[in-house]
Amino acid sequence: MKKLAIASALLSALAVTGTAHAYQAEVGASAGYIDPDNGGSGSEFGVNGTYYFNPVQTRNAPLAEAAFLDRASNVSVHANFADRGDVDDNTYGIGAEYYVPNSDFYLSGDVSRNNTEVRDFLGNKHDFDTTYYSAEVGYLPAPGFLVAAGVKGYDNDKDDGADPTLRAKYVTTLSNGKDINLEAGASFGDLDEFNLAADYFIDKTFSVGADYYNNDLTDRSEVGINARKFFNQQVSLEGRVGFGEAGSNDYNSFGLAAKYRF
Repeated sequence: MKKLAIASALLSALAVTGTAHAYQAEVGASAGYIDPDNGGSGSEFGVNGTYYFNPVQTRNAPLAEAAFLDRASNVSVHANFADRGDVDDNTYGIGAEYYVPNSDFYLSGDVSRNNTEVRDFLGNKHDFDTTYYSAEVGYLPAPGFLVAAGVKGYDNDKDDGADPTLRAKYVTTLSNGKDINLEAGASFGDLDEFNLAADYFIDKTFSVGADYYNNDLTDRSEVGINARKFFNQQVSLEGRVGFGEAGSNDYNSFGLAAKYRF
């Protein structure tokens, strides 16, 4: 009887191991293009990387949400370079997420530096540097459900400010066995922005989604549609098309992103 119990335990462990895959880092690159109706189109390129303190177990989760569902603490870096005619816009940043062990609490923070270089009609260059920061405290009242509140702000030579934020994220399985991801966030005060996003997983490797963003301060809003496909456990490709309005000008944005896990 003991031998049978041991054998059953070993087989169960092997079955779990056979269906679970782990990774501890993810790196990616992205490229985008903006096409405004009034001219002045531009392109951008970005790179990013995330390191997880412990291996992320994908188990039977949607691959795109494995780290969130596994409550995987991490640090990340990102850099974006944009060229929009007479404006060069570059940003570098670092962030972290920490899921407090043996509890349902969550902490996050991000700091980034943006350098914008504008050329006037005489060809003279003008530099503007701005530091952005954010911090959150969150709680997970149920598996796959996060509610977080915090602050986000900016500081430069001309001005500074900070506004409270609130967001929620929920990943769950529907009655038909398909998974969905729902997200909502808002900033209050001078910034006055909010965003919504939803993803539907056709299977664990492929999702389609839509998102919406609005910012009253910059008088900008955008609706986007996207899709992401994992070709295997390590490699994924994502595409997005956006339809936006900035002031009285309409624009379209197009983006591609590839990521690799190891």
